[in-house]
Amino acid sequence: MPLEPAADRPFSDTPAAELADAIRSLKRGTALVVGDAMLDRYVYGIVRRVSPEAPVPVLTVEREIAMPGGAGNVVRNLTAVGVAVAFISVVGDDQSGSDLTGLIGGQPGVEPWLLVQGGRATTTKTRFIAAGQQMLRADHEVVAPVHPRLAERVVRIASDAIAATAVVVLSDYGKGVLAGGVAEQLIAAAQAAGRRVLVDPKGRDYTRYAGADLITPNRAELGEATGMPVDSEEAIVAAARSLRDTHGFGAVLVTRSEDGMTLLEGDAVRHFPAEAAEVHDVSGAGDTVMAMVAAGLAAGQKLAVAVRLANIAAGIVVGKIGTAVAREADLLDAISVERGALRKVVTGASASEQVERWRRRGWRVGFTNGCFDLLHPGHVHLLEQARSWCDRLVVGLNSDASVKRLKGAARPIQAEAARAAVLASLASVDCVTVFEEDTPETLIRALRPDVLVKGADYTVEQVVGGELMAEWGGQVKLAQLLPGQSTTATVARIKG
Repeated sequence: MPLEPAADRPFSDTPAAELADAIRSLKRGTALVVGDAMLDRYVYGIVRRVSPEAPVPVLTVEREIAMPGGAGNVVRNLTAVGVAVAFISVVGDDQSGSDLTGLIGGQPGVEPWLLVQGGRATTTKTRFIAAGQQMLRADHEVVAPVHPRLAERVVRIASDAIAATAVVVLSDYGKGVLAGGVAEQLIAAAQAAGRRVLVDPKGRDYTRYAGADLITPNRAELGEATGMPVDSEEAIVAAARSLRDTHGFGAVLVTRSEDGMTLLEGDAVRHFPAEAAEVHDVSGAGDTVMAMVAAGLAAGQKLAVAVRLANIAAGIVVGKIGTAVAREADLLDAISVERGALRKVVTGASASEQVERWRRRGWRVGFTNGCFDLLHPGHVHLLEQARSWCDRLVVGLNSDASVKRLKGAARPIQAEAARAAVLASLASVDCVTVFEEDTPETLIRALRPDVLVKGADYTVEQVVGGELMAEWGGQVKLAQLLPGQSTTATVARIKG
């Protein structure tokens, strides 16, 4: 099924309201992803000395995290915007394969088919990080076609799944899942079912992707595949045309890092300037682009619209540390005319991601919570103390329903949106997130702050989350209060 031609109107002229509608429509989509899944491990620690055995730093490990990489990261990005995904890949019969299977299966909206090949190592990339800097990456992998019987199963399962999904994504990292004719068979099956096929390619020979509706090489891959120069926009367009015409691709999207993207669709050429205001880490940006284009097409958007959304999403993830995703809220925020303080107000999931990014940069994260109804000098004093004990401060704000349960039907005086906006305007506050429960315990578990702050009208034993802090070596701090300052007293004075 050919992709629809690009609209005549320049996409940069598309009203924000239309973009917002396009973003909200993404959750309607369904996609099949087939490709090389990997496990990304991050080992964080502190370096205080050099080894006596060799002139190398000694990393004292503090914590480790793992997440899906490769084609698994495409799946993460799709589910982040609400797309329902069927995912087919091959892992080894090792601990990494088991961990990866659990991580993929634990994502909402994913139907995983992770086949196991005995004796095969699951591709695993382990990064060792101190003070926000990557010291070393260690890779475990097997670069070889999967066993022929498993390849047959991949094709058979995918052929059944194609009928139930709107688009097919082939995420090729050259590890072997799509080798040996698998890619060709999947493209043929998708075409027979009238489904669009999007390919994130690898290597020089694109013959096996012939007939795909969209292929997304980066600039270096385009030059490698065509043997043509790619050092200017004109050269990139010429190489993209050659690649398309040689292999019968419907369209070519060239990702160009800090220079944005170039889309060749029919006779139309569009250049999308990079959206990132700040680049921290380009890891996984290509996966984000592929996922967002697939999500847009699966939701019925035109290709140019889907590419613009992918460009926005790429700008979001490269502004984060580590392999990240762009959620619906991130995308809506990126196209909003609102700037400044309100950007500090985020969902709980986004707060967790933000805290993780800060932590990877070696920053100490603090947390405090409360209703903060009718912000007064006592609140400001507490927040300034809290901020002095950390590098970044997250404030957990009781929702309106939570405040009513705690304070009575007459409270809060101000709605949660207003309370959050006022908190976000303070220089001492770096992030605000609303929680629905009566206590912030669940939020504290998710954020794992280094410092937990409450007012000195509590004892350390009374602070919710104090026991949790002890589990991971955090601190509980009690902030001094200003006498006579409280919301209850303020309300009483107003009532006379």
